[in-house]
Amino acid sequence: MPQLRSLLAATAAGDAAIDAYELDLVRLGKPTRRLIVNAHRLDYLGSDDARIALAVLDVTEARLTEKLKDDAVREKQILLQELQHRVANSLQIIASVLMQSARKVQSDEARNHLQDAHHRVMSIATLQRQLATANAGDVVLRSYFSDLCDSIGASMIYDHQLLELSAVVDDSITSSDVSVSLGLIVTELVINALKHAFPERTGPGKIVVEYWSRPTAWRLSVEDDGVGMPGDHATRKPGLGTGIVDALAKQLDASVTIADTNPGTRVAIIHLNAPAAAL
Repeated sequence: MPQLRSLLAATAAGDAAIDAYELDLVRLGKPTRRLIVNAHRLDYLGSDDARIALAVLDVTEARLTEKLKDDAVREKQILLQELQHRVANSLQIIASVLMQSARKVQSDEARNHLQDAHHRVMSIATLQRQLATANAGDVVLRSYFSDLCDSIGASMIYDHQLLELSAVVDDSITSSDVSVSLGLIVTELVINALKHAFPERTGPGKIVVEYWSRPTAWRLSVEDDGVGMPGDHATRKPGLGTGIVDALAKQLDASVTIADTNPGTRVAIIHLNAPAAAL
């Protein structure tokens, strides 16, 4: 093995040292072995003889185990992505069926319920597609929320010059589990704003999804400049969307606050690692 011979010669001369040098030991008629070589010159006072401390570690089985583990993880990720794509495709089929049913029913109330279900299913399908393209456990929230807002806007906003939906997000990255909950919260709050904040649709409007995180807290908010909260807001019975948002916020160990921004409404989901006075 000429390369190893030259490295050992340089080590014996004191010109080099071998630290964790990996090589394949190839022998005729025998399996190839993966070795790690360490070599250092030993200097003794008053002696000119060259001595080397040499250590050889056979890591063949360890490297094979690592490769099998990496292959299994890679295969699992591919299968998971394929499953997510299939789920997203199935959700889109369900959404199409819901929309067809909404067009056929005569009752306005039933039509509204079917349209709400259609929007929710389409948004969940968008979440699935985004998670399928993201790295496992690693979701960049800026692009995630931007894509989600684009998807909701494409299916629910008929005049984008009249009504604007945008996302203002910092550089936060979170796990896929947390991102799903955040995405569902955004979906519910944006759908609620589109349904109730601009009933007349006569003037321009804006809905802003905002997210930021700090070492002490994070906050997700959806704010509109619409007609604001109705007078009976405090006594009105919560709808399905409100119940979903409350349940998801509780799952994230966060609190929900609603504020009248005059004009408009802001709903914020806040998770604190410090007293509220720190915000």
